Amino acid sequence: MRIAMWSGPRNLSTAMMYAFGARGDCAVVDEPFYAAYLAETGLDHPMKSAILAAQPTDPAEVVAQITGPVPGGRTHFYQKHMTHHMLPGIPRDWMRGMVNVFLIRHPARVVASYAAKRENPTLDDIGFRQQAELFDLVNGWQGSPVVIDSTDIRKDPEKMLRRLCQAIGLPFTPDMLRWPRGGHPDDGAWAPHWYGSVWNSTGFAAAEGPLPQIPNGLRDVAEAAMPFYNRLRSVAL
Repeated sequence: MRIAMWSGPRNLSTAMMYAFGARGDCAVVDEPFYAAYLAETGLDHPMKSAILAAQPTDPAEVVAQITGPVPGGRTHFYQKHMTHHMLPGIPRDWMRGMVNVFLIRHPARVVASYAAKRENPTLDDIGFRQQAELFDLVNGWQGSPVVIDSTDIRKDPEKMLRRLCQAIGLPFTPDMLRWPRGGHPDDGAWAPHWYGSVWNSTGFAAAEGPLPQIPNGLRDVAEAAMPFYNRLRSVAL
């Protein structure tokens, strides 16, 4: 099984990659289109040079890798994808061969977390619009893609991972609830900037508290993301 997990940044996506990577039967890949996205947009992201050096910048080469042999000869292949990396012109037909899952998080939490690592995120930076567009695309192909909310996962990781595995036809294993401290061998080149908290973890963080306060200059971004979030939230597990 090839699982394409679609989320925006600061969305529990790395912890989910670690959870699947803790299974003995599952290879993982971390944001394989990141370098292609940076090469096309020219955006100045943290550790940009390292990212461009570490990954293919040709989307066709990325597609060949993620649809080719599963690394390590594993049975399953979990792919952590960022929705905003899928720029117009990047092929999407390969997604037909994936079990596509959409990982969502409340925009206020995403904006607050992202702004702590990279200033002044825009709506395009946080991927909510692109996530809804990809959801609609997959829905047209396969019908009713699975959606899961990171807040629900943190409230009860085992319950939600069991529900996710059942929904996609993958046996659940308790190994998904724990991973070694210090990161994963397949972390992307950008991990030192973004993954500090998850590197220090050995499992999912505790349930989230109240929504954070958002700086005045970013409230419009969070508000613009809300309709996309609410639409997917309405069909979440």
